[in-house]
Amino acid sequence: MIILGDIGNSVTKLFLVNSKNKILKKISLPSKLTTNSILNRKFRILTKDFKNIEKIIFCSVVPKTFDSIKRFISKKTKVKCYEIKELNLKTILSIKADYRQVGSDRIANAISLMKPKKNFIILDFGTATTFDVLVSNSYRGGVIAPGVSISLNTLIDKASLIPKIDLKKIKKVIGLDTNSAVRSGFFWGYAGLIDNIINLIKKETRKSYKVVITGGFSDLFKNSIKTKVIENKNITVEGLIKISKLVK
Repeated sequence: MIILGDIGNSVTKLFLVNSKNKILKKISLPSKLTTNSILNRKFRILTKDFKNIEKIIFCSVVPKTFDSIKRFISKKTKVKCYEIKELNLKTILSIKADYRQVGSDRIANAISLMKPKKNFIILDFGTATTFDVLVSNSYRGGVIAPGVSISLNTLIDKASLIPKIDLKKIKKVIGLDTNSAVRSGFFWGYAGLIDNIINLIKKETRKSYKVVITGGFSDLFKNSIKTKVIENKNITVEGLIKISKLVK
């Protein structure tokens, strides 16, 4: 059995995976809520016994949260808890960008998809909206734009007369009230941002790509942009499963 974890800025996802790479359990918790009592409760749901755990691997963009989880796990088992950047990932993925500054989740996503002679743009709707460029087995860098939720929440917090709203697909561009105007701005604004950045990447690299989208708002935009996309919400854990083969 393997425990895999994806620690994001907002949410931490934990997975229990068997030897056949099948996900047996998945649980989530806020990344800021990693007290021992919460971790005890969550890991009890994930696995009742650490004796059967052979590997523990995380990707993390929140060092404090990873350290808290690592300390908790060290009290339960002698199996080492790895963050993927501790591993020699350059043996399977050529990274042309500054390795120190590329998020672990983005590396895991790239490793999940890498195929010889295949090019991908990975669009991840997380706390930030990220675009990562994968050419064959080479990670070429990416783009980081403000996340949809954090941008909307900031607007709501700063503008007294804008109410809390849920984003949804909207057909008309011109809003007739505050809610529809904000929905239009975010929906069509981000749709335009997505198409434009993807087109600029293609123009700059002079290459064609398959575009894979993941994250919370992928459902909202997958059929609403001009670019043809493939949705895969398990891309990060699939990358972690591939990376787990490096740990003996």
